[in-house]
Amino acid sequence: MRPGPRNLITDVAGLRVGNAEDPALRSGATVLVGDRPFTAAVNVMGGAPGTRETDLLAPDRLVQEVDALVLSGGSAFGLDAASGVADGLRAMGRGFAVGDQRVPIVPGAILFDLLNGGEKGWAENPYKRLGRAALDAAAEQFALGTAGAGTGATTGNLKGGLGSASAVLESGITVGALVAVNALGRVTVGDGPQFWAAPWELGDEFGGLGLAAGFHPADEPRPGKRMGEATTIAIVATDAVLTQAQAQRMATTAQDGMARAIVPSHTPFDGDLVFAAATGARPLPDPAADAFLLGHAAACCLARAIARAVHLAQARPGDLQPVWSALRR
Repeated sequence: MRPGPRNLITDVAGLRVGNAEDPALRSGATVLVGDRPFTAAVNVMGGAPGTRETDLLAPDRLVQEVDALVLSGGSAFGLDAASGVADGLRAMGRGFAVGDQRVPIVPGAILFDLLNGGEKGWAENPYKRLGRAALDAAAEQFALGTAGAGTGATTGNLKGGLGSASAVLESGITVGALVAVNALGRVTVGDGPQFWAAPWELGDEFGGLGLAAGFHPADEPRPGKRMGEATTIAIVATDAVLTQAQAQRMATTAQDGMARAIVPSHTPFDGDLVFAAATGARPLPDPAADAFLLGHAAACCLARAIARAVHLAQARPGDLQPVWSALRR
């Protein structure tokens, strides 16, 4: 397994990502859009999720493909980011055909960043505008760290952010992850700079510091946020041909990557969620073995993307938490 050329989810050909953020708001939105509709599924393991149109992603539903997936800050207000994306896609003539109408299918998930010091006294919900701007900015290259849906994200001890990573399997199939990290738990070990995700790091993509020594994984954690204030929301993607049920299994397995990178994860206070996307460009050479490897790769990519999100977070005036780079001074 090796990273793709960008080490981004857009190493999956046919996918683009766009970010939009408002520095004064300390929040933003991120969209994953395909050149054409793609198979999508979802798995929710957190106790406080916030979602839009995720019921459509069950394998027994009529709609099997979506036009885009949206991650956003803003708590419930951020669900409106998907409306801005849907408006933009409709203007492009995209969407599920119903008679002479096109209805873009845009599931989304949100994280809570309303108490991060940003200006939240808006007269009109800003997230529809941010969603449309993120769609307009969609490209193969995009910013990580303090960007898009990760702009105002926090963790148990450090500033969170937006992360991404990719892997190319021996079969040639590509897997990628995109994540906004706003967790109750910690991504680093104790008070040091080492990441829980260190065993899955490729090269020095988040510092190359290796494993921490002398930590106590059984120590009882204390929540630093209240119920509903934390969530890590993610997308894992592949160019493989997958049914919606297979995509759902990939999303489920990818949750292991969240547990490897955030301690604790999947708490009653978090809304942890993983979408899966499959573009269908490459058939699985060995359906049984390759499906197994896809899940493993998705979990590894997600763990790496989570660490990269915190590793690349940038300091901004008025931050309520330090950034990871401050631990290295």
